Amino acid sequence: MFAKNNLIDIYNKYREKKLAHAYLVETNNLTQLTEDLKLLIKVINCPEEYHESCQNCNLCNLIDKNNLPSLITINPDGAMIKKNQIEELKKAFETKPIYSKYNIYIINNAEKLNSSSANAMLKFIEEPTDGIIGFFLTNNKDIIIPTIKSRCQCIVVNYESEDLCQKYNLTEEELKNNIIIINDYLNKIANQELINNKELILTKYPERKNLEILFKLIFEVYYNAFLKKLNKKYNEKLLSSININESIQQIIPKLNIITKFLQDLSYNVNMELLLDKFVIEMRD
Repeated sequence: MFAKNNLIDIYNKYREKKLAHAYLVETNNLTQLTEDLKLLIKVINCPEEYHESCQNCNLCNLIDKNNLPSLITINPDGAMIKKNQIEELKKAFETKPIYSKYNIYIINNAEKLNSSSANAMLKFIEEPTDGIIGFFLTNNKDIIIPTIKSRCQCIVVNYESEDLCQKYNLTEEELKNNIIIINDYLNKIANQELINNKELILTKYPERKNLEILFKLIFEVYYNAFLKKLNKKYNEKLLSSININESIQQIIPKLNIITKFLQDLSYNVNMELLLDKFVIEMRD
């Protein structure tokens, strides 16, 4: 789920009840990552099933206004993150949360933990308490103190340019043709039309690398539709040509299906059978 598939992976672990107690997240955009983490925190703490524009509780409003007591964000105090900041965090999380499922902390610029604050943090994560999840954010995980890094699940969440031509090395005409094909393909899938993948897709994309680009663009379509549903910044040009009417609850499984398709495509599998499987799963 979320900005990139690595955050979707955390969401999937939540669904499987296999969340790690601490994540070290390297990114090239700390501001955007923080916003995406807030969305993730809303989802995993939702007392029901998260959906946009819900008015059933005040949880999302508290998170947006940074007023949720069980969500603590630590920023460097001056040049470094200091030991007293960690001690205050530990004290705050001695009790179970009232308004949410988890106590969650975010350490911004985690590379700025000094020796004393890192040691205090280490004691906090060496014997994790159930119901506490931590996110250590950095733009360079290689300079994080090794004892901290070794006790976290490390992921990378990088943000790309909105320029799809530059991102996928396409001309404007090539991008336009891809979008036309995607729009036709998704409409046929949605309308349960009989699809001949060999004729419709493989004759146009006989090379795996070109088929991979096509499905990365399909991922972009659904991901930007997801952002639009959340009233977040999205690629308006892309969605002006393709209309996705599904809800967030329908979009998330499709992002997972597309991600799995791209993973399977890297293996030496029969592409026609893989495409048939994709259509069946998207319709389910």
